[in-house]
Amino acid sequence: MAGLAALFGLYGVGARLDDRLYDLHLATWPQPPDEDVVVVAIDDRSLAELGQWPWPRDLHARLLDRLGEAGVRGVALDLILAEPDRNGPERDLALAAALRRGGRIALPVFPAPLHPNGPPVEVLPTPTLAAAAPALGHTDVELDAEGAVRGLYLHAGVGDAHWPALALALLRLDPAARPQELPGLRRPAEQAGSPYQWVRDRYVRIRYAGPPGSFPQVSAAAVLAGEVPDRLLRGRWTVVGVTATGLAPTFLTPMSAERMTGAEYQANVVEMLLHGRAIVPLAPLWQAALGAAIVLVATWYLLAPGLARPLLAGALGALVALAGSALLLRLASLWFAPAATVVAIGLVVLAWTVSHLRLWRRQAHLDTLTHLPNRRRFDLALERELASARRNRTPLSLLLIDVDHFKTYNDSQGHRAGDRLLVMVARSIRAHARRPRDLAARFGGDEFALILPDTPLAGALRVAEAVLAEVRELDLRYGPGDAVRASVSIGLQSCVPDAATLPRTLFDRADQALYRAKEAGRDTYAAYPAL
Repeated sequence: MAGLAALFGLYGVGARLDDRLYDLHLATWPQPPDEDVVVVAIDDRSLAELGQWPWPRDLHARLLDRLGEAGVRGVALDLILAEPDRNGPERDLALAAALRRGGRIALPVFPAPLHPNGPPVEVLPTPTLAAAAPALGHTDVELDAEGAVRGLYLHAGVGDAHWPALALALLRLDPAARPQELPGLRRPAEQAGSPYQWVRDRYVRIRYAGPPGSFPQVSAAAVLAGEVPDRLLRGRWTVVGVTATGLAPTFLTPMSAERMTGAEYQANVVEMLLHGRAIVPLAPLWQAALGAAIVLVATWYLLAPGLARPLLAGALGALVALAGSALLLRLASLWFAPAATVVAIGLVVLAWTVSHLRLWRRQAHLDTLTHLPNRRRFDLALERELASARRNRTPLSLLLIDVDHFKTYNDSQGHRAGDRLLVMVARSIRAHARRPRDLAARFGGDEFALILPDTPLAGALRVAEAVLAEVRELDLRYGPGDAVRASVSIGLQSCVPDAATLPRTLFDRADQALYRAKEAGRDTYAAYPAL
């Protein structure tokens, strides 16, 4: 089961449940943004006042210059600039000049197929703008199976992951803000792929500051009109992006059912990297090893003598997995996905319960000392075999066997010796239940029984003689001078039952025969009717 937990962890079993748990953690673990990042929104007002989209590039240049004058710390210009300005190359040159003046400005790179279902290519800004940009970074967005954005790759590119994420490219322009140690789950296997594939590396989960609207936003039109005081922009990292209705790219996030614009998504990534709040999933082998260890502990608790508490073991194992996941996340910013471990623990508890139900069912029909079927099993078997013999008109034999003077033997030799005698007698009787439907049983104290289907009287007599002989061969003696030898008495009934023959009828007749055997001096057998 520990190996199963490891496999579950490696193959992402329970990934949907893990996502739900992760979302719950984020929702109950607020991290309001510091006053480090601001979004300059190309919103509905900006389009209404400054013209329809796309804007001429010199307008972007004016916006960058205004942000520079206000003293922003850096700008992520999250806009597609892959085509030359349709109004003439001088507009591109104006924006290129503004990029050089601004100093800390990053432009986006993104993957796009050359044609439907074709390999991706890297879409960069126009050569003029790319050459002037202080930094370029990818804006590839990682959507999970539900279409939500829970993480991103800090490096990506065609052939190998050579482009940093846009936010990372921006922060690297400032030595004081550049991350000293880059986090992220490595994906070395992807680096050996086709040179035409979009390769990703250093996966992290995003620590969102909150739902959409958590970051301060100012309208680009307001910035250009001088309505935004410099103090609201000075020293802040700035993301410029489209938020206008119908134009803005939007994404689902774990924080809210409301979709988040691409500009605010980038602001969250800048904030996360700036303060070292990236959440790193455990590497698959660590995920598997930790899950397997938790399952092993739960399994040990189940199998330890005297500690078997299946529900408690399952609950504690699941609690350790869930609590461990929460502690790793909140104390170390590591994500251990617990669902596979919880599922494996559930399977362990289920397997233990099923196996013990079978054992308990068997034990409910077994005598604990001799391991022969008990009275309950004997009654069921006698009723079943009687019905079969009545239906098929075949003989059925029943032997009732008592250990002679067992109380005297038990009192003189001790209870342990008495138990040993019962076990040896049981072994002798069991040896003659050779066929699948034969049944040797202990139905109380020193009383045993042997059911022999399809066995006529002659066969039953041979079995009775053999049992007597085997018990005599045990040669267990007691009493003064060991003069008394342990023995058994046997009463048997053999008949082809009819509709009037009941289980109690067979039992009473065999019991009457047993009584006659005892009257005859014991250590013998008698049949009903008397022979």
